[in-house]
Amino acid sequence: MSDPASILVVDDDVDTCRNLSDILTDLGYRVDVAHDGASALEHMRRRPYDVALLDLKMPDMDGVSLYREMRKIQASAVALVITAFAGAGVTEEALAAGAWKVLSKPVRLPDLLGLVETAVEQPLVLVIDDDAELCSNLWDLLRDQGFRVGMAHSEPEAAERLTNQDYRVVLIDMKLPPSDGSSVFRLVRTVNPLARTVVITGHREELDGLVRQVISEGADAVCYKPFDVAGLLSKLRELTSRTPPDGEGR
Repeated sequence: MSDPASILVVDDDVDTCRNLSDILTDLGYRVDVAHDGASALEHMRRRPYDVALLDLKMPDMDGVSLYREMRKIQASAVALVITAFAGAGVTEEALAAGAWKVLSKPVRLPDLLGLVETAVEQPLVLVIDDDAELCSNLWDLLRDQGFRVGMAHSEPEAAERLTNQDYRVVLIDMKLPPSDGSSVFRLVRTVNPLARTVVITGHREELDGLVRQVISEGADAVCYKPFDVAGLLSKLRELTSRTPPDGEGR
């Protein structure tokens, strides 16, 4: 049985945190609370979260600034920003920072719970590439298409991400200094054998042999840079919709 989905509630109002924590816990989620930005970031450094509920107005750090810092630690957490000061400017700023939804206070509880459930069900994809700009672009693209997206820029980072969360699909750059993507592919197979794998490279001829090797070892697909975006999205939807080999749900 998989671990319960995890929620981080961040609000300087103690009663609000307590009420949301009680409700979400009763629904089977694992819930932590923080009353300021510094505490929220410390939670993020200690454990992974599926969803973060962020109050916009807090004394030390507003919810949008907080989420920008959270993304650096844990890009896969889906952010819902909650505010009593909703307006076009606030909403646009939060969405531009990568937040998924902006909700106005007072929040209708059924709406909030429905969004949390939907966010948790979005499939997790991990992008492993030392090109930070490419990872950021893929994050924007895949979030817009309803995927939760983690990022790693090295093999040690990939190992940490894979250990902490159950990714459905892992995209692996085949040229990942100081070695190559084949060792990362084998790491994925060891840590999370049910994860689907897509190898990616911009060096089609140079790495043809390596790509053939990992495909023969069980990689699901290869996508070449610059990406055929429609083809990449189609492949990810196919892989995230497949039933795992042992028949267990993910």
